[in-house]
Amino acid sequence: MDRFPERRFAGFDLATLDAGPGDERVFLRNDLLFSPIFTQVSPPVMRFVADERGRILARDVESSGFAGRVESDPMDHGWRAVVEPADRRTLAKAAAGSPRPAPVPVRMHCTDGSVRWCLVRMVRVAAARGSHRWYGTVEDIHDRSDPELDALEAALRESRQHYRASVELNPQVPWTAGPDGAIEEVGPRWAALTGIDTDAALGVGWMDSLHPDDAERVSGIWADHLQSGLPVDVDYRVRLKDGSYRWMRARAAARRDDRGAIIRWYGSLEDVHAQRLAQQALSESEERFRLAVQSAQLGIWDFDAVTGVRTWSPELRAMLGLADDVPATSELALSLVHPDDRAELQGMMSAVACNSLPPHFEATLRIHRADDGRLRWIRSTGWSSRLDGERPLRLIVTFLDVTEEREAEVRIRWAATHDPMTRIPNRTFWQEGLEAMARQARADRQGFGLMLLDIDDLKRTNDALGHDAGDALLGEFVARLRNVVPTDALIGRLGGDEFGLIAPSLATRSALEQCAARLIEAMREPHVHDGRSFACGVSIGAALFGEHGGEADELLKAADLALYASKAAGRGRLTLFHPALRAEAQRRTSMIHMARDAVARDMVVPHYQPKVDLVTGRVLGYEALLRWRHPSLGILPPASIAAAFEDGELAAALTGRMLDAVTADLRGWLDGGIDPGRIAVNAAAADFQCGDFAERVLERLARCDLPPERLEIEVTETVFLGRGAHHVERALDVFARAGVRIALDDFGTGYASLTHLKQYPVDVIKIDRSFVSHIEEDAGDAAIVDAIVKLGTSLGLEVVAEGVETEGQAALLIGHGCSVGQGFLLGRPQPASMLFPDMAEPKTLSR
Repeated sequence: MDRFPERRFAGFDLATLDAGPGDERVFLRNDLLFSPIFTQVSPPVMRFVADERGRILARDVESSGFAGRVESDPMDHGWRAVVEPADRRTLAKAAAGSPRPAPVPVRMHCTDGSVRWCLVRMVRVAAARGSHRWYGTVEDIHDRSDPELDALEAALRESRQHYRASVELNPQVPWTAGPDGAIEEVGPRWAALTGIDTDAALGVGWMDSLHPDDAERVSGIWADHLQSGLPVDVDYRVRLKDGSYRWMRARAAARRDDRGAIIRWYGSLEDVHAQRLAQQALSESEERFRLAVQSAQLGIWDFDAVTGVRTWSPELRAMLGLADDVPATSELALSLVHPDDRAELQGMMSAVACNSLPPHFEATLRIHRADDGRLRWIRSTGWSSRLDGERPLRLIVTFLDVTEEREAEVRIRWAATHDPMTRIPNRTFWQEGLEAMARQARADRQGFGLMLLDIDDLKRTNDALGHDAGDALLGEFVARLRNVVPTDALIGRLGGDEFGLIAPSLATRSALEQCAARLIEAMREPHVHDGRSFACGVSIGAALFGEHGGEADELLKAADLALYASKAAGRGRLTLFHPALRAEAQRRTSMIHMARDAVARDMVVPHYQPKVDLVTGRVLGYEALLRWRHPSLGILPPASIAAAFEDGELAAALTGRMLDAVTADLRGWLDGGIDPGRIAVNAAAADFQCGDFAERVLERLARCDLPPERLEIEVTETVFLGRGAHHVERALDVFARAGVRIALDDFGTGYASLTHLKQYPVDVIKIDRSFVSHIEEDAGDAAIVDAIVKLGTSLGLEVVAEGVETEGQAALLIGHGCSVGQGFLLGRPQPASMLFPDMAEPKTLSR
């Protein structure tokens, strides 16, 4: 573009004074047009025409003086060698930004070695076949000094400093490429990162820094985008100066001309190494979570409370028997739930809708699988996230099929509440029914009858014909009993040969007598086993609720006295309770008197029975069993003073005497260099009633300077079922925190064993001897032992088998995974004086 657009070579006119002759006027006109003198007065100007690729196609002949000053001919691309590189970029940017850009100051190298400032003016003009041309002028302004030039130069200087600072401080690496993808410019940060000079990165040199595993992929992506012209966004690894690789993100977009043709690619290279590693770590974490969910066989229900979208994981669909294309809806979920559990699920759904669902919740529901209709138990655990206490944003619920676990729990609970031999309720379960019936009878002001039945001569049958015959007799007895008793009767096995029966329909003397007569008659029919016939008699003691007792235990005691009278009178008969039987209470009073005397005169003598490793034969510890020395009868078992253990004060005194003796023996053994292991002491329900049982025990240990870890407290489930259960829970907690271990004795014979294992800090479970005694010949007992061992192992508890009396029992126990036993085979109870007579080293038993 001409600096002076008003000038035109055609139609040039000359204004002169009229005084001059005509030929002088022509001469002056030629001077104005062509005299070189003007170049000394006005700065040189070069007019040029360039194509769209920046090649100078023509310049005016008169500009030869200007062209002669610069280092090389500016024609074609020769001007690039003359202009400073930074100014070339400024020109390119100005040309790209406007068809008539503002004047651009540039620096040009001259033949004398100097660098001069020139001003480039240009305008874009359309040409043939859709192309365009640039028309412009280059004016030497180096010697000018005016406010406009100073302002331009200051602006240019500021612009260049701004550009340089932006490039140098920008963490990204800017770059440009031609339409063919060849890199033309790279920011200086490239060299700082890779150690490769920016010139070496031009063209395709930058690909030498790519990770070998990324080169082919990136090259293919770049080629595809060069063809399509779409923006590029790709991650790859670049080799750094130290030889390591770092993840970079390259993004680029094409600049196009008016016809849509690509003129140049502009891009940047950004360090995304930290983000990539974080993304990789997140992916690995998600993969671990996915594998954990799969291995745990968990189903996931994801509810977005904002969008209302529900997502069911493949594991959940498989659990419910649903195909992948079945929509996840609340109606479908509700239809699969067992009718008895739908109300609970509907309540949870309503709680979600009303924003009243707690952050964490659990529920166990029954469902019928959609494909085969099978009933399954599903345990759900949910978590909800909220924003500033507002409505839930997200609800995640995990589902676990616990059918097998539930069935195992039912089997173990059944085993804990039923007699495995006769498959009727055991004592605990039956007595619970008795108490419930007594409560109902009081509320309704009604009565009921209670019978205690004892099989005559069961022991003699076992001794004479073996346990198989005795077991068969038990089974036949229960079968006949069921055929005779009223339909509303609850029967239970209370002991080896003792059974209980309660029924509201037996609320009168006549009803009891008629039922007893039918029972006795039914049992008189000979019983045949292995071709041998023998009798099955029964003795019965009975009492009426209300007439003979207003409480369950009172009624039971009355019936027990009556049963004792029947057996004493010759068996095979019914005895209804009457006041004369109160004499039995005197016997119990005598027991209590003897127990008090034993406490007062310190006649309690603990006997120690070893607990042995069934595999190695090594003694692991001992159970201290209560014995007492009668002045004339000698050492007697606790059964001789059994009534004393129902008296809270006396039972606590007996336990105190036991603890005094045990701690003294233990202290003596340790002082003598003997390590007896851990000593277990039995605690009765009455011991816990005072509320400070644990503190009194720990005080005794402290007095003898004994570590709490040396002591183990054995309890049966009866301590959990009576009054003062809160005292038991507190005491066991104190023991556990101090280091005293807790053993649950007679496991499997109680009612709520699983609940107690969960509620109390139990360390050891002892399999009741009733299961061990028949483990060799009774598959049911073997299955129960196996279930108890697996349960204890899964809960991290030690399992001890009681009543091990044969090698076969020991071998089967080991086979089921129970490695600790206690019984006559392994060692009989002995007093301390006989346990370590030489006080040298602990005794090791071997089989």
